[in-house]
Amino acid sequence: MIPGGGQPNMQQLLQQAQKMQQELAAAQEELARTEVEGQAGGGLVKATVTGSGELRALVIDPGAVDPEDTETLADLVVAAVQAANENAQQLQQQKLGPLAQGLGGGSMPGLPF
Repeated sequence: MIPGGGQPNMQQLLQQAQKMQQELAAAQEELARTEVEGQAGGGLVKATVTGSGELRALVIDPGAVDPEDTETLADLVVAAVQAANENAQQLQQQKLGPLAQGLGGGSMPGLPF
C-alpha cells in the first residue's frame, strides 16, 4: 500500500516480481552447476552431487571393497550420497532461502525447502 491509502503501483509490483523471478532462476542455475561432496567411512567412499541434488560422481577407495562383505560397502555408498545431499540442501537454503523470504516467506511449491 502507498502511504495515504492509495493503491499499490501494479507496474512496480510486476517489475519486482519479475526481478525476483530472474534472481530465483539465476540461483537455481548456479545450484545446478555447483558441486558438493559427501563422504563416509573416513573418506573410503565419496559422493559428489550438484547443488540441485543430481549425483555426478562416486569414488570408492579399493580398501572399502571386500567381496565377502558387500553390504558394508553398500551402506558406505548410501551414507556418502546422503551426506552429499545434505550438503546440497544446505547450499539450496543459502542460495534460495533469502529469495523465498522475499516472495512472502515460507516454502514455495516446487522448491525443496
